[in-house]
Amino acid sequence: MTKRAMKPGTMLNPLPVVMVSCGSDNERNIITIAWTGIINSEPPMTYVSVRKSRHSHQLISKSGEFVINLTTENLAKATDFCGVKSGRDMDKFKETGLHQEKAEIVSCPMILESPVNLECKVLEVKEYPSHDMFIAEIVKVHADEKLFDEKGRICLDEAGMLSYNHGEYFGLKRQPLGKFGYSIMKPKTRKRINREKMARNTNRRKKRG
Repeated sequence: MTKRAMKPGTMLNPLPVVMVSCGSDNERNIITIAWTGIINSEPPMTYVSVRKSRHSHQLISKSGEFVINLTTENLAKATDFCGVKSGRDMDKFKETGLHQEKAEIVSCPMILESPVNLECKVLEVKEYPSHDMFIAEIVKVHADEKLFDEKGRICLDEAGMLSYNHGEYFGLKRQPLGKFGYSIMKPKTRKRINREKMARNTNRRKKRG
């Protein structure tokens, strides 16, 4: 494999792409973010990096709250729109046809059409030249009831999740290459997991049926 050296750049790909809702009923907004991730498990903590000039930067700075709304292939157009248009000029909920849903803890709205919503409270802000990183604790999670199987396991593979790769949006593959630890899995365990997976798929087809 021959490689070409390049100047330093933000070439970490693919990335999750989310719609972040912020503000309140008086001044609400949605911003599309790809610079986000998990930074701690107990307590669950995340971050969003927002350009200083963005309208949402002011709203999050003022309230210390935001909601991360996971996106899907069906929400791709709205996701893109909320990333290229400014909330200073319009109500993005109205323009995209997305609906507000009241959060349980934070004051900013959640996006009803999103399959999973993460309510977040800012703990710390790291300032950098172009963006500020809002480090936050995830204080409540909401997920679509349709994504849970009979054992109460959430099946995000059924949600049609969206990712962002070098300027373009991509849907995630429906069939996983493997699950965490599959490289050292015993054959007996692999057979059991495959049987359980087949049973789940059969039950899903019956429900749709």
